Amino acid sequence: MDIRGIDHIELYVDDTRQSAAYFGNAVGLRPRGQGGPETGLTGQRSLLLRHADIRLLLTSGLTADHPAAAYVRQHGDGIAVVALAVDNAAEAYAELLARGAVGELPPTTTTSADAEIVIAEVAGFADVRHRLVERRRGGRDFLPGLAELPPVGEATDHLLAEIDHLAVCVPPGQLAETVRGYREIFGFNEIFHEYVEVDGQAMNSTVVQSRSGRVTLVLLEPDTSRRAGQIDAFLAQHSGAGVQHLGLRTDDIIAAVGALRQRGVRFARTPAAYYDDLETRVGRIDGSVDQLREFGVLVDRDHDGQLLQIFTESMHVRRTLFLELIERRGARTFGSGNIKALYEAKERELAVSASVGGLAATQEVTG
Repeated sequence: MDIRGIDHIELYVDDTRQSAAYFGNAVGLRPRGQGGPETGLTGQRSLLLRHADIRLLLTSGLTADHPAAAYVRQHGDGIAVVALAVDNAAEAYAELLARGAVGELPPTTTTSADAEIVIAEVAGFADVRHRLVERRRGGRDFLPGLAELPPVGEATDHLLAEIDHLAVCVPPGQLAETVRGYREIFGFNEIFHEYVEVDGQAMNSTVVQSRSGRVTLVLLEPDTSRRAGQIDAFLAQHSGAGVQHLGLRTDDIIAAVGALRQRGVRFARTPAAYYDDLETRVGRIDGSVDQLREFGVLVDRDHDGQLLQIFTESMHVRRTLFLELIERRGARTFGSGNIKALYEAKERELAVSASVGGLAATQEVTG
C-alpha cells in the first residue's frame, strides 16, 4: 500500500457559503466544484475549493440526520475526512481491513466524460475518517456528485503550496493507542516525540508520517497531572478528539501573511519581547528581524535548519479549528521551541508593564 499524499480535506460545516467566504475570499482558495441534491448528493450541499495543491471540500447537511449535521451539532465546524491519495483504492482498502481498520465505505468507482475515480473509506481517529482516493484518469478536481467549475483567479495560486501537516488533539491516555494504530494499520513511521512543559502546563506530542513523507499528523495529548492548558480547552470545546489546526506550507511566509491580512485574516498576536533575543536563541536569520516583528512571524530551529510559522485566530464560534502558515528552511520539526519562547516573552512584557505602571503610580503620588 502506497499512500502518496493528501488528496483533499473535507470539513463538515454549518453553512457552506459562509465557510467558503472565509476560505475563498480571505485565505485565497478558489471554487473548483459544487454539488447538492440536484447533482446526486442527497441531503447535503458541498463546495470544493483549491489553491495550488491544497483542496478543501466544504459540506453542510441539509437534514438533521445527515452525518455532517450530526458532526456539527457535536463538534461545531471541523475536519471530518482526511482523504489519502493511493495507487489502488481497492487493494489499499483490503489491506487496511486485514490490518484491523474499520471499513466505512467499500471501493466505489465513479466516471465522468473525462475522468474516473475510485473511492473507499476507513475509520481514522475518533470520528474522523480516511477516504482512499485513486484517480485513474483526468479530473484533478473531480469528485463524485460535484459539477466541476472552470478555473477562476489563478494569479495567487503560488501564495500557498500544500498541506504540511494536521495537528490532532486526543484525550488523555489515548496517544499511545492512536500512534500504534497509525503505525500498525496505516504503516506510518513515528518520526518525532517530545514532552512539552511550560508554566505548569504540559503535553505529549508524537509525530507520525506516511512512508512517502507526504502525510504528517502531529498528535497531541494533555498531561492531566499538570495544570489544564490549550489542549484541554480544545478537547472540551470540540467535545472530543479532533483536528486542532491545519498547517499550510508556503515558500514566502511574509508575502502570504501580508496578502491574507489584507483580505481580513486575523493572526495570533506575538509579544514584541519575543524578538529581543531571537537570533541568540535560533542563530542568524536569513532576512530582517524587524520584518518578522512587523508581521508577527515566529522562528524556530532544529538540526536540519530553521522554520518560520504563524497561526491564525480561529474563525469558528467555539474557537477550535485554526490555520498555521509555515515556511521550511530545512527544518523538519514543528516549532515546539516557540511555545516556551512565547511564554517567556509574554512574561517579560508583563514585567515591563508592571514596572512602568508602578513608576507611573509613584510619579503621580510624588507629583
